[in-house]
Amino acid sequence: MDCKLKEKGCGGCPMLLMPYEEQLKKKQKYVKKLLGCFAKVQPVKGMEHPWHYRNKAISTFAEIQGRQLISGIYASGSHYVLPVDTCFLHHPALDEAIKAVRKAARECRYRAYDEDKKTGLIRHVLVRHSLKTDELLVVLVTSEKVLPGAKDFVKRVRQKCPKITTIVQNINPRSTSAVLGFSERVLYGRGFIEDCLGGVDFRISASSFYQVNPVQTEVLYKTAIEMAALDGTQSVLDAYCGVGTIGLVAAGHAKSVIGIERNGQAVKCAVENAKINGIQNVRFVNADASDAIQRMAARGECVDVVFMDPPRAGSTPQFLAAVNLMAPKKLVYISCNPETQKRDLEILRKMGWKVRRIQPVDMFPHTDHVETVVLLERKS
Repeated sequence: MDCKLKEKGCGGCPMLLMPYEEQLKKKQKYVKKLLGCFAKVQPVKGMEHPWHYRNKAISTFAEIQGRQLISGIYASGSHYVLPVDTCFLHHPALDEAIKAVRKAARECRYRAYDEDKKTGLIRHVLVRHSLKTDELLVVLVTSEKVLPGAKDFVKRVRQKCPKITTIVQNINPRSTSAVLGFSERVLYGRGFIEDCLGGVDFRISASSFYQVNPVQTEVLYKTAIEMAALDGTQSVLDAYCGVGTIGLVAAGHAKSVIGIERNGQAVKCAVENAKINGIQNVRFVNADASDAIQRMAARGECVDVVFMDPPRAGSTPQFLAAVNLMAPKKLVYISCNPETQKRDLEILRKMGWKVRRIQPVDMFPHTDHVETVVLLERKS
């Protein structure tokens, strides 16, 4: 696949020039080398159509040739913005929305934020797409609270891209590499869009965590639930539950679900998502997972299955010890970083757990990343 952005220094798709089947073989070899000592690694589950799969994109504003407003991504290893009109990984609707925002911003004569001079107004535009409804959420990140001509800007954006059903202004005045700030206001629409995973509807807001490849997320969650062999009689614990995606999908196959998450805003979203879908056999706890599980174990509480999907840094010995105290029959460990997962699996093995199955899933074609789902059971 010929990509002009790659030639200019974009590092987003390091495997772009490699045939997809070769990419899968390389990822299979990588996971086997890391985790093959625990159990047989199943063939990686790839995509039938590994293009335009992303439902989220971020475009950074800059100015060239005086005051010409552009937006795009940083060239690899630099803070130079490469102009981007289309991307082979973006759902086409994302590029349409970004183009509409960029044109409207030019017409409104907004200045791009200069992080060195601390001047200018608009920093980034974040766009999210719903595969279910084909709607778009636009988040304009600004350095200041006041957005001059906000109503005119909204009108222009909507005229250029009617699929955009909600527009949010996020304010980020900090000197930081983080895209989003801590405050926001809705300029148009409801402030969120809705999508569907595993038959469950989810509200997606500006800051919601939501998997960026919805097609493969269905594969990932289906794999995890099949490994757990849920039949409606088990109690389930969803650790690191975020906005409740795994737990809410699993709820239809389980007797009860408890989700634990330390991010309070994510827990509010999880509760709202449960309410939207009328799911009553799930409850969410706003707490550190290790602390909460230790308290549950001390009270003599136990569950049949634990799902865990930690961040890239992996889990902690304290969390794994707490899970071990609860003595579930099965532990399903989903990881976006097989290297830290290997470290955690070694700890669990010493505690008496045995890896029964390892399933890689290609969530991000044309990149180096691969996710793995691992089933563990207590040794008899």
